Amino acid sequence: MSKLTGETLNIEEENIQKIKELFPEVETDGKIDFDKLKQLLGDYVEDSGERYNFTWNGKGEALRISQTPSMGTLRPLPEESKNWDKSENLYIEGDNLEVLKLLQKSYFNKIKMIYIDPPYNTGGDFVYKDNFKDNIKNYKEITGQLDSDGKLATTNREYSGRYHTDWLNMIYPRLRLARNLLTEDGVIFISIDDNEVHNLLKISDEIFGENNFITELKWRANPRGRTTTKFIGKTFESVLMYAKDIHKFEIQDAIINDDKKMKQYKYEDVKGRYKKGYPLHNGTKDFHINNRPNLCYSIYYNPDKQHAYVVDEKKYNSQTHSWELERYTHITEDGYHRIIPKYNEEYQRQRVWRWGQEKFLAEYKDDLIFEQEKNGFYIYGKDRLKDGKIFEKNKDIIDGIYTDNGTREMIAMKLEKTFDFPKPTELIKKFLLMIPHDSEEEMNVLDFFAGSSTTAHAVMDLNAEDNGNRKFIMVQLPEAINQKSEAFKAGYENIAEIGKERIRRAGERIKDGLIEKYESSNEEERKKMKHPEDLDIGFKTFKLDSSNIKQWNPGQYENIQLAIEDSLTPYVEGRSEQDVVYEMILKMGLDLTYPVEEYEVNGKTIYSVGYGFLMISLADEIDLNIAEKMIEIRNKYQPEEFRVIFRDEGFKNDMAKTNIKETLRSAGIAEEAFITL
Repeated sequence: MSKLTGETLNIEEENIQKIKELFPEVETDGKIDFDKLKQLLGDYVEDSGERYNFTWNGKGEALRISQTPSMGTLRPLPEESKNWDKSENLYIEGDNLEVLKLLQKSYFNKIKMIYIDPPYNTGGDFVYKDNFKDNIKNYKEITGQLDSDGKLATTNREYSGRYHTDWLNMIYPRLRLARNLLTEDGVIFISIDDNEVHNLLKISDEIFGENNFITELKWRANPRGRTTTKFIGKTFESVLMYAKDIHKFEIQDAIINDDKKMKQYKYEDVKGRYKKGYPLHNGTKDFHINNRPNLCYSIYYNPDKQHAYVVDEKKYNSQTHSWELERYTHITEDGYHRIIPKYNEEYQRQRVWRWGQEKFLAEYKDDLIFEQEKNGFYIYGKDRLKDGKIFEKNKDIIDGIYTDNGTREMIAMKLEKTFDFPKPTELIKKFLLMIPHDSEEEMNVLDFFAGSSTTAHAVMDLNAEDNGNRKFIMVQLPEAINQKSEAFKAGYENIAEIGKERIRRAGERIKDGLIEKYESSNEEERKKMKHPEDLDIGFKTFKLDSSNIKQWNPGQYENIQLAIEDSLTPYVEGRSEQDVVYEMILKMGLDLTYPVEEYEVNGKTIYSVGYGFLMISLADEIDLNIAEKMIEIRNKYQPEEFRVIFRDEGFKNDMAKTNIKETLRSAGIAEEAFITL
């Protein structure tokens, strides 16, 4: 039997455990012997006081807070959600530092892509001020905190003396926590401007590793140039791109929608449409007969028979210590033409083929074009359409997608003037399309500076286009809106309300468009499309709060009498059983979108999570009927394992607790899967 605590994943303990697993000899009396660890690491330890290091005032504190478990929870808000019972998307209101901690167990190594657009630190209002002692209390004080002029009271003015420091202390712990959530083949995109891009590169190199840096994408956000800048109108913003593990990350080429280019694919065979591609000879000057002799051979081709064979005719010259291939061409008696790689006249080198002999013989009939020119035959690859699309290598400059596009999208949804400079959905879709995605596979996408929820909009839109199965998790501080703004006059009190409303309106527009497309398509086309009713345009809303369990709220008791009362009523006043159930789901590390079913037994409720994987009873005087119903549910769904949670005070006495435990044990529950709180 195990006792459930209110803590999230303890990252510090996890890191220590990994060190012990890698170097078991450094553990002494349960502690890490760092002197011994240094000896084992040898030359990889830097002992010099003068070494390359990026630091600032508060970095150590920021590191510690990223490793301090949260005692908070996420409370469900079905009334502020859309399609609560069916949706597998999440919208979470709260300080993203605490939310990222709370997601550590449930989403550790499960997020394929993260996109964030953090505050750009322009010297204006800055609300992400963390309190290292009690960040949830701090969060409650910050949200909605306004001064007499209706402006946010917490600022990060350039003249404060901590202009860069405050921003770094904000972003550093959040990126550390975010990295834990990425899958091993996952990727993060971070939008930023000139004010902090240099610092962001340094801390991202530290957190993700320099070797996992992919590129700094340059987005031409404003082709006219910003008129607010003093010297030069700036047109570009940066997007930093890092892999969790660059050796496991794969990227998909960009899809090009160009009718003129599509017409170039004028040939067709059993594999589909194609055009003449690159020559088979390797045009790179560094590839030649002497460093790639295995790629230099003669090809004999008969155009009438459309048949080819290869002969290795090169010879090694021991005097010049080099390989040689005779450059003559001829036609054999049975009509075969000799074809060799082009000779590089500029560098006086014999070129080589792109393919080895084995690959050539296996694939030339299907994937090569033999074309006769005045100097003989030349060989080209077939550049094919893939799934009827043109793909080109992604470039580090993004053009043709502008900030104005995002503004126009908000106007189209009748949300004009509710949000300044929202990112356009096409920008986020471009990032999403860089990640290979099978529609049968789920893919989690996280944005923990959600803002107007462009990322959620992009996920839904792309799923409708390519039959994808991407799920979004939006996290946004319910930052109060200036009471003089148009958004406030339109009825929105905080940014989270705007984000949720955008998802609702965008989802309906996307679904309407899919319905229209589906109805006008033929049966064969519909097989490749997502049915409009299967498109997930909903979301489950959760809100950050202190724990629902009184004993999990530190420093709560002011006197002995209150402590005694709490032992009789364990839940915080105003909290429901549903609140407690979702806190259990979170603390057990389960997906917040798992289905939750309710079963009644003699007026007492059993909550079944994930089709019998976890069963919870918070009732008083729990009896064997509860245990037997749990076994019935387990037998119905046949989960690989099942766990149960009871209130410790919910058993009538110790004997009843023992009987229930033994009944469940006989049904196959493990000792550690019988949990009390």
